[in-house]
Amino acid sequence: MRLPPLLLLALIARPLAAQHEHAAPERSPYADLTQRDIKALSAEEVGQYHAGEGMGLALAAELNAYPGPKHALELATELDLAPTVIARIRLIADSMRVRAVDLGERIVTAERELDRAFAARTADDGRLRAATTEIARLQGELRYTHLGAHIAVTALLTPAQIERYQRARGYRP
Repeated sequence: MRLPPLLLLALIARPLAAQHEHAAPERSPYADLTQRDIKALSAEEVGQYHAGEGMGLALAAELNAYPGPKHALELATELDLAPTVIARIRLIADSMRVRAVDLGERIVTAERELDRAFAARTADDGRLRAATTEIARLQGELRYTHLGAHIAVTALLTPAQIERYQRARGYRP
């Protein structure tokens, strides 16, 4: 006697489903994060925010031939930058870093407050809306700060210097 395919599938699948129902739940990939000071941020991310680091926020500029201040200064010799251009790029870098550190510290503080609201079980819809809106605004300002520095540096460089930067950074052969 030949069983219809759907009945055969049901007969095979039922014991497999029963086995799965009694299996231990999988360990969450987040289980090791419960001891973080701020659950949403790693210690490395907190350090990067406090240091004003780029954290990939300016990749849209960097990977589309808008050199950044940090790497332009590192490559000053290869780019044959004039002392006046180096001085202006340093000003851009310093200004960017001051603003990025301030914003980074404010992001960390806002993330810590959000985390504490959940830890204290005081998070509600209004508080959540305000906190996440502010964090997003600060992150947008931080990204704007980094991207703006790339635009400012690019305005100081010649097309040939930009091309050398691209090659030195490995973006072009």
